[in-house]
Amino acid sequence: MLDLFLSDFDRDALAGRIAELVKRNVYVGTSSWKYSGWLGMLYDRTRYETKGKFSLARFEDECLAEYCQFLSTVCVDAGYYKFPDLAYLDRLFRDVPSYCRLSFKVTDIITLRRFPALARYGAEQGKLNPLFLSSNLFLESFFMPLQEFRARIGVLIFEFAEFRASDLEPESFLERLERFLGALPSDWQYGVELRSRSFVTPDYFRLLSKFRVAHVFNQWNRMPSVKRQLQWPGSITTDFTVGRFLLRPGKSYQEAVERFSPYQETREIDPSARNAARKLIWDVPMKEGRPTFVYINNRLEGNALNTIWAVTSRDQD
Repeated sequence: MLDLFLSDFDRDALAGRIAELVKRNVYVGTSSWKYSGWLGMLYDRTRYETKGKFSLARFEDECLAEYCQFLSTVCVDAGYYKFPDLAYLDRLFRDVPSYCRLSFKVTDIITLRRFPALARYGAEQGKLNPLFLSSNLFLESFFMPLQEFRARIGVLIFEFAEFRASDLEPESFLERLERFLGALPSDWQYGVELRSRSFVTPDYFRLLSKFRVAHVFNQWNRMPSVKRQLQWPGSITTDFTVGRFLLRPGKSYQEAVERFSPYQETREIDPSARNAARKLIWDVPMKEGRPTFVYINNRLEGNALNTIWAVTSRDQD
């Protein structure tokens, strides 16, 4: 029997909620968007049919335009796996309305200290990355192609996978990060997402504050909850806020994929994550007047749309 939580999700009503939040400079969306499990919920299946036959290729190529009718931002995870070129960016932005903000995860060759043992890294598997925090590579291969789209970009997010203790000490990381951030144009919005708890220190927060870079509040399996992170002194480091709700602490990525795919329903509710998301959406902007970006992943509860529906309501579950 499915551990299924019913929802009164209404995409048109959601669009109204999201529009009101945008007026308050609050942007809410998902991490990635090409989920066929959302057909009939967010997406109209007939929109991607030809002579009554559904085309997955057409859906994946065109569904961002429909997504942006109901949500105001999305985190482009694809940027983590490959440097975005102009042809890709042109296709991505062609149907994105002016109010919708696209945030990008920066390509992993910038943020990996050691290449994981995954086939896509080929002969580099297990080796230290000589281009870790290379500002020249970032500026040339990631930043420059984004210039003409700047008005529709939210945050550039540097996601740092968990560091091995033998590969990097927190002090060395901060020294490298300071040099890196100091080389970047200061008038863009950047965020740093750490997944190593021991690297989150008062000095880390002070460094981000120095460069007006956001600490990305991230709900991840080996990180303290976002609720706890919001309690850390100095954790809001600049004049905008970013939250990414990805996994329930203690649950692995693979566990979540196996339990939740194809992401059609909510299978588990994470009250702590929902409360923290509501705080970012409703309390922080209201009290501080700062722009806020909140991203929800399917692998948090099973269906990101239902989670967003819940947290964009002022009423508690």
